[in-house]
Amino acid sequence: MKNKKLIPFEVIEEAIAGKPDAIDAVLRHYYTGRIKYLSTYQGHINDNIQDRLKAQLIKAILQFRFDR
Repeated sequence: MKNKKLIPFEVIEEAIAGKPDAIDAVLRHYYTGRIKYLSTYQGHINDNIQDRLKAQLIKAILQFRFDR
């Protein structure tokens, strides 16, 4: 049984390899919940915070290694 809340392993591998479509899929996955929630302040989405969170996520994706 597949867990629909998880990103498929293949997409994660492609994102780590730097493929733009896979990175976008990861961003979309986290934007719908976590990034949008964290960037909301007093009922409004703060675009600066949202952009910084997305940048930090992309940085973390590209630095991630399975061999550690």
